[in-house]
Amino acid sequence: MASALKDAYERKIDYLRLSITDRCNLRCLYCTPKDGVQKLHHNEILRYEEILRLAHLAIEMGITKIRITGGEPLARKDAIYLCKHIARMPGLGSLSITTNGVLLKRYAEALFNAGIKRINISLDTLMPDKYQSITGRDCFHEVWDGIETALAIGFSPIKLNAVVMLGVNDDEIEALGTLTYQYPFHVRFIEFMPVNSDGNSGRFLSADAVLERLSRTAPLIPAESKNSNGPARYFCFPDSKGKIGIISPISHHFCPNCNRLRLTPDGKLRTCLFAANETDLRALLRGGATDSEIIEAIRTAIAAKPEKHKLDNDGFRKCINRSMVSIGG
Repeated sequence: MASALKDAYERKIDYLRLSITDRCNLRCLYCTPKDGVQKLHHNEILRYEEILRLAHLAIEMGITKIRITGGEPLARKDAIYLCKHIARMPGLGSLSITTNGVLLKRYAEALFNAGIKRINISLDTLMPDKYQSITGRDCFHEVWDGIETALAIGFSPIKLNAVVMLGVNDDEIEALGTLTYQYPFHVRFIEFMPVNSDGNSGRFLSADAVLERLSRTAPLIPAESKNSNGPARYFCFPDSKGKIGIISPISHHFCPNCNRLRLTPDGKLRTCLFAANETDLRALLRGGATDSEIIEAIRTAIAAKPEKHKLDNDGFRKCINRSMVSIGG
């Protein structure tokens, strides 16, 4: 078994968010700039054999949890093939996926059979018209069908992620939260982050305000999420089937407990979502680097992982000119 992988601040690093594509079938207003983004060329995106090599090395180093992200990961051809091969790697404790749900009904059974049992689904509203205004696509019913399919198949937990935006969907906080009475979902409210937001910085609503709104519905009881060491704080309503998650990257940042790395679809390793630096693993892969050389590059990047993000600098606001869709969720 690999020894614990730690950064310079003694944080255990055991979680890799692995983005496999910058393509997405939605254009969410908090993710994609109005003017669009320059898509990566096919040759710039890591090939599956390259991703599998990096995943194997990461697990060998001590990574025990991998999440497949995008863009929209199910939009990449043969994503199930990749999931199946990662799931079989010795030493991996958990493989999960984040999806917008548009293609989920089609692929849910294959994902489950490939070894993915935990799934995060983006759902910012329960209103079809509002869904279209937020995402640019009329796909609400496809997403909800995908959620119900995943529930019937047996995915657990199913986490529904809602980015809370003042004046956009904050009027649905209670409706989203009370889904947990009927379904065993983890409904997670995420603070809006003003990254590539095209003037939407006034949309921010704090996690404390969300909790206050929810507590008017019914008492909130602190809860735990099994097998989760992520950034969410969990609560539940009395006698509910599911849980409420609160993710507050701005008002109560979780940097002291950050355990994650991010790999972009073009093979850049990021030790912080808002870091100013990236490590080009693709260049090493395609330059003939040995496994030892790649491992050393990853260790060097981890050693330089920042203590915390800085909300007031250009790296935070602009993500070094990368959109969220090109970094990975």
